[in-house]
Amino acid sequence: MTKKLLLTALIGLGALFAVACGSKPTATITIDGSSTVFPITEAVAEEFQKANKGIRVTVGISGTGGGFKKFCNKETDISDASRPIRKAEQEKCAASGVEYIELPVAYDGLAVMVNPQNDWASSMTVAELKKLWAPEAQGKITKWSQIRAGWPDKDIHLYGAGADSGTYDYFTEAIVGKEHSSRGDFTASEDDNVLVQGISSDKYALGFFGLAYFEENKDKLKLVAIDDEKADNGRGPILPSLETVINGTYQPLSRPLFIYVRKDALEKKPEVRAFVDFYLKHATTLSRQVGYIPLPAAAYTLGEKRVANMVTGTVFSGSKVGVSVEELLRKK
Repeated sequence: MTKKLLLTALIGLGALFAVACGSKPTATITIDGSSTVFPITEAVAEEFQKANKGIRVTVGISGTGGGFKKFCNKETDISDASRPIRKAEQEKCAASGVEYIELPVAYDGLAVMVNPQNDWASSMTVAELKKLWAPEAQGKITKWSQIRAGWPDKDIHLYGAGADSGTYDYFTEAIVGKEHSSRGDFTASEDDNVLVQGISSDKYALGFFGLAYFEENKDKLKLVAIDDEKADNGRGPILPSLETVINGTYQPLSRPLFIYVRKDALEKKPEVRAFVDFYLKHATTLSRQVGYIPLPAAAYTLGEKRVANMVTGTVFSGSKVGVSVEELLRKK
């Protein structure tokens, strides 16, 4: 460590000591990004602040894309993301001199949901979802009866994550086959509560968002089982759950969730390093508490090594369907 970095670290540690001794808060950690990752990061922030009195952790919800905009502009220390960083975002960060450490923190399943009064769509195939959500479906595929014979000749009212959301990116990659590509005539929101309200109050609605938000609102919504014909596993339609996401049978709508940490924040702000270490050590327990699926223990160990060695950049390079987190983390 250089003398300059050592001095910075000592000053930062002194500030943390002053906070612990009851002085006014002198350390702030700023986080923004995915609404999907928000519950995990917020849970970690609450527990971290209990153990580190005086350190303030702010967690915003701008969506994955909105979070990366702030992150690459050096407005935040950490960015929550429900998809890997895009090439254009990588380039923007590079232009701003922002290096980052990419850390998967949990698994999530994307849930497809209908209104509880819907008694026909208990399952759908990936092909049927693609037929409904593909760009060319706009203005053409508008009724339930067009998806499967025997379903009601009623208009489908669609709800989904906003285009600035990593949830939208992953869903379109997994279902349509191209990230950030879908019909545009649906009710979109970065706020999952808006989607819950829309689907729960409309018998002919269908929408998608993270499984954790379904778990919080399962009395108002009904899950649709997904049949991935390409998997050819003979299992038929699969409902998302902790078990089916972990064992890989719920495909293709299972994905890793991330935090991205600015390298300079890790180096110059001891509170950020302490927070990230705390995050990785407690992610198993806290992600489960808020309805998400923990990564295998080996993945968190590999994440700790990336932080210790300051390994920057991405090994995910876009939304990867059916990705093995441990295998990718071992690349660097």
